[in-house]
Amino acid sequence: MKPTRFIDSVNCAIEGILYAARTQKHMRKHFLTALVVLLAALFLKVSVAEFTLLALSVSFVLFAELLNTAVEVAVDMISPEYHPMAKIAKDVAAGAVLVASFGTAVTGYLILSRYIFPIYKRFLVMLGPSSDIATLVAVILVLIAVIIMKAVTGKGEPLRGGVPSGHAAVAFSIATAVSLNTEDPLISLLSITLAVMVSHSRLLLNIHTLREVVFGAATGTTLTLAVIFLFRAVE
Repeated sequence: MKPTRFIDSVNCAIEGILYAARTQKHMRKHFLTALVVLLAALFLKVSVAEFTLLALSVSFVLFAELLNTAVEVAVDMISPEYHPMAKIAKDVAAGAVLVASFGTAVTGYLILSRYIFPIYKRFLVMLGPSSDIATLVAVILVLIAVIIMKAVTGKGEPLRGGVPSGHAAVAFSIATAVSLNTEDPLISLLSITLAVMVSHSRLLLNIHTLREVVFGAATGTTLTLAVIFLFRAVE
């Protein structure tokens, strides 16, 4: 029955939000991301106008995800069996969430980067650049370490499977070296993004588990930093 009181309408709306958060993992991720972004905005002391834009952008993504959930439930009720038109309806609704998320990501970047990048740049400058030979030795050492660990564990091949993920280790080794050598926050962010995409591809192909990928990323980053600092100490 349609609620007649305002408080009943509010309760129905809250139940809908709770249903989406309980049943949709993407909704939970959006809520978590929203919490992190808004807390970061408060911590960085952004202006009122910037915080308003962030809040509106985050609300728009959550709104789109709620509508997407409503469309999925309605389509499943009308067409419980597979139907190409039902697929199109779900895909379009999911596309709306993607567009909203992209717009929010751009807004968040333009606002938060003005506060975060100077801090990140000071951190990169503090670590300092590495020499060409140190970078080359670091990447080679990461490759050797990956092969040795796979040989010891007896799992996987040099370029496929096993512990740790060689692709993730090398990707993050290169991203770390690029970050230190350029000392540019944007280039560092893009390099890390590429490393994450390479690592994620190993998960999508079911070649590695999440633990193997994370271990590979940590191995590549740690060994690269260790080699660079060691070379700097003996120079």
